[in-house]
Parts: sequence; C-alpha cells; structure tokens
Amino acid sequence: MSELQRLKGLLPPEMQSWVFVETASAVDPPLITLEEIGRDEVEIQVDLDAWDAMALDHRNLLFWHEVGRIQNDTIPRDGWEMAALAIGLGGAIGELWVQDGLLLMMALGLSGFSGYRLYLKNNSEKRLQDAISADERAIDLACRFGYSVPNAYRSLGGALKELVEQTRKKKRRSYYEDRLEALRKSASKARAEMAQQEGSRSSVTSENVYG
Repeated sequence: MSELQRLKGLLPPEMQSWVFVETASAVDPPLITLEEIGRDEVEIQVDLDAWDAMALDHRNLLFWHEVGRIQNDTIPRDGWEMAALAIGLGGAIGELWVQDGLLLMMALGLSGFSGYRLYLKNNSEKRLQDAISADERAIDLACRFGYSVPNAYRSLGGALKELVEQTRKKKRRSYYEDRLEALRKSASKARAEMAQQEGSRSSVTSENVYG
C-alpha cells in the first residue's frame, strides 16, 4: 500500500468521498497543506520526500491535524479579499465624483467587509487559535482510530518538536512552539481528568503524554 493510500484510510468514512490525498506539486512545498479544489471538495497535499522521513505516528497526527482543520472549516480559500477591496475602494472613489450616495455606501461596505476578512486571514493570533483547535481535533481523531489518549498526545507532541527542530524561520518556529505549549497544557488537563475518573493520579502520572 502506498503512503497516499494509507493516509486516505485515515480519513473518517464520512469524509472519504470528498477529501483527496495527493502528492504536492509546487516547488519547495510545505510538508502538508490543504487546498479547496471544488465547491465541495478538498485536497490534502503532502511533500512525500520530507514526509517519509518522519516517524509513522508523527505523520498520522500531523495528517489528522489537517483533517481537523477541514472539520473546523478553517481551510485557506482563494484570496478574493484583495480583489474585492480594490473594487470597493475604486468604486467608492468613483462614486465620490458622481455623488450617488447608495452606490457609495455599497462600495464602502464591500471595502469594509473585504478589509475585515483580510485582517482575520493575516491575524497571527487567530491562525494560532485555529491551529490549536485543529490539534484538539487531531487528538480526538487519533483516539477514534485506536490510539490511547496518552499516546495521541505523545505522538502529536513529538511531531511538533520535530517541526520546531527542522524550522529555521523564527516566526514559523515560534508558531510550532506555541502549539506545543498549548498541547502541554491540554495534556496536563487530560491527565488530571483521567486521574479523577480512575480515582488515582498515579495511574497516569508515570506517562509523558506530550513527548
């Protein structure tokens, strides 16, 4: 079985008809990314050369992170916002000359909406929160596919540590470090909840759940 076929099998059954897994074709592609290829179709693209060098469990959790992004509807879309902003601003300037108040308000509204969308897309805090939410989804998916909670945390934590070590760009490395710190906090909370449910903290404190 090829790696792409194996990853396809890690998709939840309800997503297998409209989510596809393909080899990345771009020059110097990211390790793994998403692309919306149709109205109701999404493609997960993988740089197989770098991907195959990672541990299997690390690959699984990084793949489920992308699946989590799809489930959370945080897929990157085409950059229509810049075009809409340009159209809106151009229309607003034009309407100032012809003095049509209704059209001016519509143009300003388009500019404001597209500007707000650009702000959200480029807001680093929102991107981080979306990634943390997808990490939580990845843990849930791992457990759905047979991982224990500690092993799911450990595998995702190990994958993030590996990405930190491989990343040269400071901003990108900080992004992975922040996700890792959030994962540690989540793991501590999960560990406490497990201990409470089992009536004994000693049953789980011996395991390092985030790698």
